[in-house]
Amino acid sequence: PAEAKGGVIVVHGLGVHPDFGMIGGMRTYLADAGYVTLSVQMPVLAAGASRGDYAAALPAATERIGAAIAFLRAKGITKIALVSHSMGATMANAYLAKPDAAKIDAWVPIGMLVEFATAPKEPVQDIVAENELVEVAAALPARAKRLPGDACSRQLTISGTDHYFENRQKELAAAIA
Repeated sequence: PAEAKGGVIVVHGLGVHPDFGMIGGMRTYLADAGYVTLSVQMPVLAAGASRGDYAAALPAATERIGAAIAFLRAKGITKIALVSHSMGATMANAYLAKPDAAKIDAWVPIGMLVEFATAPKEPVQDIVAENELVEVAAALPARAKRLPGDACSRQLTISGTDHYFENRQKELAAAIA
């Protein structure tokens, strides 16, 4: 858009791609809402790889997130949010825990499988589905305790959907926007 509200970097989850399912839907809805979107191809391991196997991919993932932030800044985008789903949220979590992580204006982890690696410095909207994965539901209370104490940060549950938000993409994007 001519007058973008800001930029949104979208980080996909395990074994998929930057336009897969809800990621593509979110990008479209957020662009329609006036945001520049950039969806980043994260490291993808072999089809049988487990979540635990992805620990080896975290350094490459954090490099890509940093490059995406630098790219948007070079394009003149001053307000940047990071929106990340599932394993992508774990990757974003690793990036934001780095002491040299670039400052962003907001973070939206969606269906994050783990606790925050460090106390978030930016406003956080921690989104989960009503019918979430067991690991996501288990990590939610610990994340609630570490949310920033600002007026923006909160946890949000989107009803009537599962971890992939296929039937609630508009509601998800509206909550993020």
